[in-house]
This record gives sequence, structure tokens and C-alpha cells, in this order.
Amino acid sequence: MDLEEIFCSIDDFYLCFQENINFKLIENHQRKARKISRLSLSEVMTILIYFHQSSYRNFKAYYQEKIMKHHQKEFPCLVSYNRFVELIPYTLIPLICYVNTQKGHCTGISFIDSMGIPICHKKRAKRNKIFKGLAAWGKSSVDWYFGFKLHLIINEMGEILAFQVTPGNVDERKPVPFLSQNLWGNLFGDKGYISQKLFDTLFENNLKLVTPYKKTMKNKLVDLWEKLMLRKRSLIETVNDQLQNISQLLHSRHRSVTNFMVNIIAGLIAYSFQEKKPSLKLDKEEEIMLPVLAI
Repeated sequence: MDLEEIFCSIDDFYLCFQENINFKLIENHQRKARKISRLSLSEVMTILIYFHQSSYRNFKAYYQEKIMKHHQKEFPCLVSYNRFVELIPYTLIPLICYVNTQKGHCTGISFIDSMGIPICHKKRAKRNKIFKGLAAWGKSSVDWYFGFKLHLIINEMGEILAFQVTPGNVDERKPVPFLSQNLWGNLFGDKGYISQKLFDTLFENNLKLVTPYKKTMKNKLVDLWEKLMLRKRSLIETVNDQLQNISQLLHSRHRSVTNFMVNIIAGLIAYSFQEKKPSLKLDKEEEIMLPVLAI
């Protein structure tokens, strides 16, 4: 998606959002009014999302060097960088609502995984005051980190079905019942999701949790097709890699919790705009087995 297409999609959504939300807000004289800006929130949202599609790693450089110099025509009412940063928190709620409109649809084949989101260097964890009481120590496949976890569920076409951000010390299995509420079919995860209680909970809701088995466990209720799909769990790892390195979800320069969440949501939206997402190309044998699953 180019800049114009992103803005049109965002602006159409925001017009409906603003109209609906005004009915639910308290009277204007009873709430603190937002300082009017010449730059609309839909433009702010567009600039934030477009950052995650650019090659810039520093948002200040992106705004000053790319937006202010090369996109003045598209955004004739641009404000200074400091003023733009003041507007970012106001986009959180609209972005959260918008990202839910960009989710994919369940096809009966879903993959789940989590990735760590460090918010500072390990040596500065004790001195971090912004995320005090929110962030926690977590362990990735590589090392310990201080921050959060992004729990993600996708379908075989690489579309995001559900996500949740938790402290880094939260067990991967804990958010699964909430994340999988509207899913059916099979949910494939790694060994970190092994749990008989979780399996039973999901199975009652027509969702079968399929994970690799440990050597001490008996191979139960896993057919050939499910074993083949377990080998394709690397799909969600590819999505996580793109979120980190292309959508730039990870950096340690957040100065507020709100801006941290805006960065994550905008990155997920930017990923949803990708024309070519990582996806599975099922061979003929696997396609033949798909009707067996429906039965």
C-alpha cells in the first residue's frame, strides 16, 4: 500500500469512528477538550503507520527528513516534530479500533507463538521508571530480556487473527483461551503450549490444540495431516521476524507507555498492509487431507 491508499483507508475509518464515538462520550463541558491541531488525527495515524513501512529506524529522522521534506504536498498542515509527538497519544484508541478491522478470517488452520519485546538494555532494567510495575523479566530462546511479550495467532495465509501484549514473565499458555475465542479447527503451537488442561478447554470450544510431543508423552489424537502442519510452524516465526525487522516493533527509546503501545499497534497495521505476506503453499497431498479435517 502506498501513502495515499493508507490515508484513504485510515481517513474513511476515522470519520465513522469519530461520529460513533461522540455519542458515547460525556458532554463537552464535562470533559477536558483536546487542543485543536491543524494536522488531523487521521493524518497523524497515517504518518505513524507509514513509518513502519519505511527503512528508517529513528522516528525523528523519518519525520524531519522524509515527511517534512518530501511529503509536504500530501500533508500541507504539518506541525513541528515536538508538536507531532504531543499528538501521538490521541491516536491510540483509534488505532486499536482500526487494527481490529484489519484482522484475517479463521480458516481452521491457525498458528500461535509469542515474541519478546525488550524495552531497554538488561543493565538498565533496574533504572527504568517509565515501565515500572508493568514490564517484567522474560526469557526468549536466546537470552533473558526485560519487557513484554507479544502473543500472536495467524492463519496459513499469514494474516493476523488475534494478538495480546503481556508482561515478559507471563506464561505463553495463559492468554490462549482469550485469544482463541472466535477460532475453530486446529491451533498449532510449539512445546511451550503443552498443557492437558488447556487442550481440554479449547477442545470444548471446537478448537484442537496440536503441539509436538515430548519423549515421555504418548502420541495421542494426532493424525498424519496434523503432523505435516506441525512442521510448518516456522510460518509464524517468519511473521515474527518481519514484525521485528520490517515493521520495526522493537526499539528501546520509548518515553511513555502510550507511545509504546502506539508503536506496536501501528507496526501490526503496517504488516497487515503488506501485499505479500508469508504464507503456506500446501501441496496436493495436504489439500486432499483438508476435507478430512472438516469431517
